[in-house]
Amino acid sequence: MEALSLPAALPLVAGGGAGLSPERRAALGASLPLLQRDYRFERVWFWGCIQGLRGTYYIAEGLGPNRAAPRSRLYSLNCLDWSLLTPGTKEMLALAEQLKGRFQGDPSFEYSLAEINAEASARLIEGGKEPVIKEEVRLIATIEQIDKAVGIVPRGAFVKTPLGSVHENRHFEGLSLLEAKKLSSYFHFTKPVNLKNKTLLEKADLDPSTDFLDSLEHDIPQGSWSIQQEKGGTVVVLRSLLWLGLTFYHVPMTKQYGYVYFGTGEKNLDLPFML
Repeated sequence: MEALSLPAALPLVAGGGAGLSPERRAALGASLPLLQRDYRFERVWFWGCIQGLRGTYYIAEGLGPNRAAPRSRLYSLNCLDWSLLTPGTKEMLALAEQLKGRFQGDPSFEYSLAEINAEASARLIEGGKEPVIKEEVRLIATIEQIDKAVGIVPRGAFVKTPLGSVHENRHFEGLSLLEAKKLSSYFHFTKPVNLKNKTLLEKADLDPSTDFLDSLEHDIPQGSWSIQQEKGGTVVVLRSLLWLGLTFYHVPMTKQYGYVYFGTGEKNLDLPFML
C-alpha cells in the first residue's frame, strides 16, 4: 500500500487482527519518505512484513514511472535502517521456493541445499561454491511469489499505453459498491497468463488500455479469496486464503486501495482440501 496512506489505511485492514505497533508506525512514517528521497523512487509502497522465529522482516517496494517495470525491494529489521534486496538468479530463486518451515529472521542464516536438491548441491560444489542458500534469497523468492499470486489492484486503476508502459490512471475514481463486490473487478498486478488464452470473441469486449491483466475470477483453486464488507459497508476487503495474511482493501467511489501482507511467508498448501 502507498506509504503516505499508511496512517489511514492500516486501520482498514486490521479486521483480521494484523497491524503495527504505534512505535513501528512512527518509525515507518519517518523512514519511508527518506527512503524515497535517497533512492529517488517515484513512489514507495509498504509491502508488509514476514514474521520469523527470531525477528521480523519489514518490506518496502520502490517504483519508477513505469509501474510494470521490476520493482526495487528493501527490507528492515527495525523499520528505520533499510537494505536493498539484490535479485537472485532464476535457479537460486526456484530452489529457495522449495524451502519449507518458518523464517528465522536472520538474513545471513544459511539453509543446506543438500537437503532440498542434491543435483543442484553437487553442481555448486563442482563450481567451487558452498551448497547453501541464504535466508535473504528465500526472502526475495517469497516476496516475488506472493506478489505474483495475490498482489492485486482494482480494474481501471492503471492504464497501458500503446508503447507498453503502465501508469496510474488519473481518471480512476474508484469502483462502485456493486462492482467492488465482484472478483472480476480486481486484477493481478503482474504479467498476464490467462489473458493470452482468451478467444477473439472474449477479447472483443475488453478495453486494451485497462483490461490488460488477469482477473481474480479464474484463480485456482476456486474459493481462494474471501470478500467482505467492513466498517459499516463502506470498505470492501479481500483476503487471500492461499497466502494467509494478505489483505486488500478498497473504499468504493474513491481512489483509496492497497494491499499489505502480515504473515509467516508460508503458502497454505492445505487450501484445496479445506474448500
